[in-house]
Amino acid sequence: MILQQFNNIKKTFIIAEIGVNHNGSYKLAKKMIKILKELGVDAIKFQLFKSDLLVLPLTKKTKYQIKNTHRDETQQEMLKKLELTNNQLLKLFNFTKNLGLRFVASPFDFESIEFIKKLKLDVIKIPSGEIDNVPYLQQIGKLNKFIILSTGMSDLNEVKNAVKILNKFGTSKDKITILHCTTEYPAPYNDVNLNSIKLLREKMKMNIGFSDHTRGIEISLAAVAIGASVIEKHFTLSKRLDGPDHQTSLEPNEFKDLVNQIRNIEIAMGKKDKFLTPSE
Repeated sequence: MILQQFNNIKKTFIIAEIGVNHNGSYKLAKKMIKILKELGVDAIKFQLFKSDLLVLPLTKKTKYQIKNTHRDETQQEMLKKLELTNNQLLKLFNFTKNLGLRFVASPFDFESIEFIKKLKLDVIKIPSGEIDNVPYLQQIGKLNKFIILSTGMSDLNEVKNAVKILNKFGTSKDKITILHCTTEYPAPYNDVNLNSIKLLREKMKMNIGFSDHTRGIEISLAAVAIGASVIEKHFTLSKRLDGPDHQTSLEPNEFKDLVNQIRNIEIAMGKKDKFLTPSE
């Protein structure tokens, strides 16, 4: 089933990124999963991290995090409030699986990679910030899972090198999907460079998708129209919730529009031919 979805697929694989928009609440995370099932997504993604392993105690928050959280706190203090326990993540994994959705996770430290082994995930997402983290890539490569590699803040040579490392340590190219991404929240339109999707497909000869950090849904729709087979977009119950990523995420009605319009585009793409249609 996964092989069909990630190789030569016609149906766009839509990932709803919950990320840290559960605000550290198991109850809220479970509610979000229930709603996303109704919205018709294919997968739900969480971020797995231990804040004390991820950032130094006095690391400052980024500008967008300061703007969206309005708190005088360090990044580690902020992330600590957004952690879920391994037991909670295990329950959410089983809950997601029982609903017929795929659970995707981005591990941000080696302890979280070890936990992923216990979850027995089918799909692992490598976040953009780890694309040049060689020991990290080596550990992920050894797992021999389906991998989604995000490429924000990187150039083509860095993408090639990351894929080469994953291959060398046990994960073949046909198991890797590359996501074009612009790492800014929100990403300005003039920095999105959607044509990079075409370049990555041409140069890498691999499955290419798009991780969308822009506001709204139109850029994701454009990405599907030019061939992105995977779309990842942040999801929130409300942009007014307190937290770093809510304001650049889609609310339920917006995410439903995204899913519906992607499915319409898939139908409308049709065949690479010119002929009289039945309606004509």
